[in-house]
Amino acid sequence: MDSGLVSVGLPAALAIIMFGLGLALTTDDFRRIGRTPLPVAVALVAQLVVLPALCLGLVLALDLAPILAVGMMLLAASPGGTTANLFSHLFRGDVALNITLTAVNSLIAVVSLPLVVNLAVGWFDPPGAEDIGLQLGKTAQVFAIVLVPVALGMLVRRSSPHVAARADRPVRIASAVVLALVIVGALVGERENLADYIADVGIATTLFCALSLGVGYLLPRLLGVEQKQALASAFEVGIHNSTLAIAIAIGVLDNDTLAVPAAVYGVVMFPLALLAGWLLARRRSPVRGHRSGHRLPPL
Repeated sequence: MDSGLVSVGLPAALAIIMFGLGLALTTDDFRRIGRTPLPVAVALVAQLVVLPALCLGLVLALDLAPILAVGMMLLAASPGGTTANLFSHLFRGDVALNITLTAVNSLIAVVSLPLVVNLAVGWFDPPGAEDIGLQLGKTAQVFAIVLVPVALGMLVRRSSPHVAARADRPVRIASAVVLALVIVGALVGERENLADYIADVGIATTLFCALSLGVGYLLPRLLGVEQKQALASAFEVGIHNSTLAIAIAIGVLDNDTLAVPAAVYGVVMFPLALLAGWLLARRRSPVRGHRSGHRLPPL
């Protein structure tokens, strides 16, 4: 892949996205966990336990090449991001829940993501496996690229709320632009094998995205979480931070092929999320027999 994308563009893209996330966070977003534990707990279980298990079953059923299988598991372990918040806002989900989940997931991912990736490398044993695992030094890099920009964004919001408010929209726009550029760059970098990779992982990424959106919605509803919060959970669980997955694959693990599932997923998730949002937003009536008193306060 083009060295400029790796050395400058990719870290800058992720830094902007994670900094923008920090601008939207306050410490109260973490305190909501204690006040409204059910919606948060259900979504986290779906994100951290159910999705990796589903993804593993999917890549085994489709018999993906080992390196692409590990790339899919890297994607499954990546948390939600600001795109999930935007979709939730668009379709009137509980954006406060999205922000809380994004904040918590970003912290947990520092541990869960290396764990899932290392287990996947051990399971699938791709070529060059000894260079792919996230050992201590590489895990420290994950910590830095995930948490440092978020912490800086939170500091800006805490010290200068007006500056953070004015910067929020431009940073969101910049995040969307750099996300598109990173996805295009990842695909262009593998253009010689692109048709084969799309054939290999197109079905896998499409099914994974659809399953993620479905699990993110249905599991909370079955456990009595209200519609608005279940809709937020659907986007948080169903829309992964593909930029983070690409950054780790290329910038930390130095493997372009590992980034292919996340790059293809970054393309297919938008129409699928729009379709899911349109379908789920129509289901405004509560599930019969279930009532939930777990409501998050508005932002």
